[in-house]
Amino acid sequence: MDILHITKENYKAEVLEEDKVVLLDFWAPWCGPCRMLSPVIEEIAKEEENIKVCKINIDEQSELASAYRVMSIPTLAVMQKGNLVSSSVGFKSKKDILKMLPAQ
Repeated sequence: MDILHITKENYKAEVLEEDKVVLLDFWAPWCGPCRMLSPVIEEIAKEEENIKVCKINIDEQSELASAYRVMSIPTLAVMQKGNLVSSSVGFKSKKDILKMLPAQ
């Protein structure tokens, strides 16, 4: 599945109203650890068909970053049925990211 770029305009439909588990990657183009994490996120998006993988550029979507209290990036948030079920800050391995996801 392709990575979806989330904006405040599509956030409700694509994240809050989604039946699948949603992995949100809060990032910025100038962030080194974010660039390191990007290929891992892309790999998860291709391999895990049961989840929706989304990226939120904090420079362009500051309101969403504030709503999730993002203070450092990269920040990952896992949503299920509109609720935050887990989150983490900093670079994570693919294995550690997959451990964040609820059993399906």
